[in-house]
Amino acid sequence: QVQLVESGGGSVQAGDSLRLSCVASGGTLETYVMGWFRQAPGKEREFVASLRWGGYTAYYSDYADSVKGRFTISSDNAKNALYLQMNSLKPEDTAVYYCAARERSRPNYAYWGQGTQVTVSS
Repeated sequence: QVQLVESGGGSVQAGDSLRLSCVASGGTLETYVMGWFRQAPGKEREFVASLRWGGYTAYYSDYADSVKGRFTISSDNAKNALYLQMNSLKPEDTAVYYCAARERSRPNYAYWGQGTQVTVSS
């Protein structure tokens, strides 16, 4: 069973950048579909980005429309770490960000980190 620990959140100004990290233990990233989600106060948790490996060095990423062109999901497989580079941050990006993993054969994300807070002020 994989365990996930996020870090890198903080308080920034609109237009700034942050990079979130998620370190996995108890499992190898490439064997899962990895995702970032976020939950703002009073709102439901929403999908941000996902990453899955297609073999060798190929990988496939997907993004929510609200973050396309601003956020980039990536990984360092040697470190078993997942990242979310967030540029041009907006106040509406304020949320708790969660790293998650799901087994390729299952539709739901079963493994979640504890979350890291991102606050963007205008």
